[in-house]
Amino acid sequence: MPELPEVETTRRGIAPALVGFRVTDAIVRERRLRWPIPAEFERSVIGQTVRGVDRRAKYILITFDTGTLILHLGMSGSLRLVRPGAPLKTHDHWDLVLDSGWLLRFHDPRRFGSLHFTADDPQNHPLLKRLAPEPLSDAFDAEYLYRATRKRSVAIKQLIMNSQLVVGVGNIYASEALFRAKISPRRAARRITKAEAAKLVRSIKTVLAAAVKIGGTTLRDYLNADGEPGYFRQKLFVYERDGMACRVCKAIVKQFTQGQRSTYWCAVCQR
Repeated sequence: MPELPEVETTRRGIAPALVGFRVTDAIVRERRLRWPIPAEFERSVIGQTVRGVDRRAKYILITFDTGTLILHLGMSGSLRLVRPGAPLKTHDHWDLVLDSGWLLRFHDPRRFGSLHFTADDPQNHPLLKRLAPEPLSDAFDAEYLYRATRKRSVAIKQLIMNSQLVVGVGNIYASEALFRAKISPRRAARRITKAEAAKLVRSIKTVLAAAVKIGGTTLRDYLNADGEPGYFRQKLFVYERDGMACRVCKAIVKQFTQGQRSTYWCAVCQR
């Protein structure tokens, strides 16, 4: 699943071709995504000028004068910019045609992505209104995390992946941030000290910012807006490196299942 850095990389990639330009056509080839694309979608956007391209958690928000498109890439979705006449691929489900000379094309083999249009404040939309703070924002700090961990017996890795605590810290980056903070993913959240909470917050911010800088992590389906893979995988310390030597201490990286997700860690570096 594309995580926050992949979504942010996509947002940054598509924004220059969209903002300030008018939608001249909207073409839907497959409406059966996670939720059906409503019949009024095309009518809502054709003729409208894009005023902004933003992100909230893993949602991309495309703003018009009349409302906002709320997009989610799902498990295998990607948005890419193509020129008119570009050959269609299987699973290319919809296009926005812009007078910038570009088409914004949505590709999603598993069809778990989604597309909504709202004329109201998008932050009040049911998909967004209960979301927790952004991990790269000032609201997510050591004091916030430390308070949230008190009396919580759940493992710290599962807690930081909980979107009711902080949005966008998915499986890859949770494993990597915990490694950098030298905290075991099995540790009960309530056993995290204030100093460790500060170190973990710094690690989460550092890992996510670094991944955004070099285009996200390619692990199967993700491609950026130019159709290129992300390159953060080359920087991973533990994720999907089970059986390999730790890059720091040379012990063997281990894997176990935690909350139905694979967790990767170094038992020597992480306590």
